[in-house]
Amino acid sequence: MSRTDGDSWDLATSVGATATSVAASRAAASRGPDPLLDDPYAEMLVTAVGVDHFTALARGEIDVVDGGRQYMAVRTRFFDKALTDAAAAGVRQIVILAAGLDTRAYRLDWPAGTTVFELDQPQVIEFKTRVLSDAGVTPSAHRVAVGVDLRDDWPQTLRRNGFDPGRPSAWIAEGLLIYLPPDAQDRLLDNIGALSAPGSVLATEHMDPGAMTADWAKEFSERSRRHGGTIDLSELFYAGERTPAGDHLARAGWQITVLSNADAYAAQGFTPPTDELLSMLGDSGYLTARREEP
Repeated sequence: MSRTDGDSWDLATSVGATATSVAASRAAASRGPDPLLDDPYAEMLVTAVGVDHFTALARGEIDVVDGGRQYMAVRTRFFDKALTDAAAAGVRQIVILAAGLDTRAYRLDWPAGTTVFELDQPQVIEFKTRVLSDAGVTPSAHRVAVGVDLRDDWPQTLRRNGFDPGRPSAWIAEGLLIYLPPDAQDRLLDNIGALSAPGSVLATEHMDPGAMTADWAKEFSERSRRHGGTIDLSELFYAGERTPAGDHLARAGWQITVLSNADAYAAQGFTPPTDELLSMLGDSGYLTARREEP
């Protein structure tokens, strides 16, 4: 189903299903005698969602899309490191936007005094909180679950839940920006900037302006369908011209570092894939933005 203004979802439909798909891939990458990740909660959450294809993927009963385990390891490790490096530097406010089935508040080793804010639609937040609580899983930091639609006034809601814009913060927007219209992406980045004191950091994907097109989404979806997937990304992405996040943030005074896909793979000891899907991504990769001290 294509996106519409004000649309909503759960973890089995629309954009929510992509969060379950990502969690299933994390679970798959955490399996086997030589796991690439250690996410002990992903399979539990995916199974609770109850979509057969994702459950089978999480349990290792069907194969991940070609190269999917390494891709998920590269992606997850990048965002893990962005947050743990910030925490090691003294940042104690962590914000995970569109948290979905993200388990970093539970599985990462956080320093004392760290608060992890998770933002997502209320039904998504309630589901994850309930499933993990019922299983006796407790966060490894002070977790503040904020049920809010990012199209609403989420900055005010975040502040009401204890976020202090006068203190440095670390943000991740993982797998989020392409699901926002171009103007909504810019507003999100501006809101992050308005809430970010000097010493703050933001990690997200860097998208080559010529990549992540409808053709790429169609090809990826076709490949996924050959493995039993049902998500059609071409119906969920917002196509059209958009300002690259790094350019928008740089104009707002952030210091930008871009890690290419090839370098991200190499940093994790993997040989970058050379198939058609990767070539279609062009110079895409991962972005770190820092708000320097004055």
